[in-house]
Amino acid sequence: QVQLVESGGGLVQAGGSLRLSCAASGRTFNNYDMGWFRQAPGKEREFVATIMWSGGITYYASAVKGRFTISRDNAKNLVYLQMNSLKPEDTAVYYCAAATRGITLATTDRRYNSWGQGTQVTVSS
Repeated sequence: QVQLVESGGGLVQAGGSLRLSCAASGRTFNNYDMGWFRQAPGKEREFVATIMWSGGITYYASAVKGRFTISRDNAKNLVYLQMNSLKPEDTAVYYCAAATRGITLATTDRRYNSWGQGTQVTVSS
């Protein structure tokens, strides 16, 4: 499995921006499709965004489409989540995850077999 460490979370006002990073180690990074999930207090973990192994295909949850951008740097074993126009409802612990690369988009958590420890994002109103 690949080891994942997220960073970049914090407290931001509504309308602001944050960029989350996820550093991967342990396996060949471009063998993995990567995703971001989030979990708010009292709610189930939900899909946010995914990017396929080559970086050419991305997909977003409707709640974040147009505001968030997922990207990856395979040379540096990094995946990013740029979050703009943040809303209080974006407040959650954000998790980076890795799925063995496939031919379909990995939009459900059961596709993923490695998870980071999470980073807190808090958006104040």
